Order: sequence, then structure tokens, then C-alpha cells
Amino acid sequence: MMADTQIFSGAFAEPVLAAQSVFRAVMDCMARPGTIGTIAATARPPQPLGAAAGALALMLCDHDTPVWLTPRLARSKLPGWLSFHTGAAVTGEKHEARFAFVEKGAVVPGFGLFSPGTQEYPDRSATLVVEIDGFEGGRPLVLSGPGIRDEAMIAPQGLPDTFVALSEANRAMFPRGVDLILVAGDSILCLPRTTVINNREA
Repeated sequence: MMADTQIFSGAFAEPVLAAQSVFRAVMDCMARPGTIGTIAATARPPQPLGAAAGALALMLCDHDTPVWLTPRLARSKLPGWLSFHTGAAVTGEKHEARFAFVEKGAVVPGFGLFSPGTQEYPDRSATLVVEIDGFEGGRPLVLSGPGIRDEAMIAPQGLPDTFVALSEANRAMFPRGVDLILVAGDSILCLPRTTVINNREA
């Protein structure tokens, strides 16, 4: 009974209004990379996925969007929860996924393992939703590019040491490439493929 409760409960209480709220937050943050937004809608996905990442899953995923999950998420009740509430199927092949979810503390896979889309259809690329420890106190990064006036500074905790190199390789494929949504608590920060990410010089 507990397993059934975890799968069948925990979705938005008001699906339309909640999905619209999450969509606006994501679009605002995608348009202004480096800006921290808030996910106000409430979701209760099976652990270890957090509430805000679960709200993103409910808004983003549907029966046409294969989803890749980290091994720990794939072993949890999350695949059943996603299937019941969104119709999305979980795939074990990273290159097939339209969305990927990485819980806090998990290894972030190389961006190049996911679909970057094609020159004709760059929108068919994957979006990675990555939970991190926080948006302060980590390695300082400098952001520039579309949607950013001059520069923006962020200092996320919980990203891999190779994050800047991964981002450079991803941006070099433009217009192809993956987009990222970082999640910490109920806050999100978006890093589209157009964003230039560098380490801050000492």
C-alpha cells in the first residue's frame, strides 16, 4: 500500500495553475540566465528527488518525452510516479532522453552523452534537471551571453569540477546542445546552451 501511495499521490493539487506557474518560472530564468527563480507549486515526488525537481517533471514531461534517471532514481518509485502522472516513459539510453533528472549528490553525466538535437531541429535536444546543494558558497563562475547584461556571477555548490569544460564543449555545438536547469531547495537557475560560463579569475 505504501508503494501505491507514493506512486499515485504527490502531484499538483491544481494542475493547470501549478503547471502555468512552473512554466513561467522556467521561461523567465531561461530568458535571464543566472537569475534565481522560485518554484512555488507544490509536488511530492518519491525520494530521493526533491519537491521542486518533481514540480519541474510534472510540468515538462509527457508521453512524448522519454526521461533518463540516475541509477538511484531509476530504482526508486519515481518511474512509476512519472508514468502515472505524466505518461512519460523512462529510458536507460541517455541519447534517447528529452529530459534527464539528477538528484542531489549524484554524479552528473557528461553532457555529450545526451542528444544535442540536430542542425535542422535543435529543439529536439535534451534538458538536464540537476539538483545541487545551493547557489552560494561554491566555485565562483562568470556568465555572459544572450539575456545577460554584461556579466552575471553565480557560485553554485555541488557541480562537478569539469563543469566549465563540459559547458564549453556543449556551447561549441550551437545551435545544437543541451540546456540545464539547476535546482536547490525551491529555487532554480537556468543555463541554456547559449550561455558562456567561465571560472572567475582570482
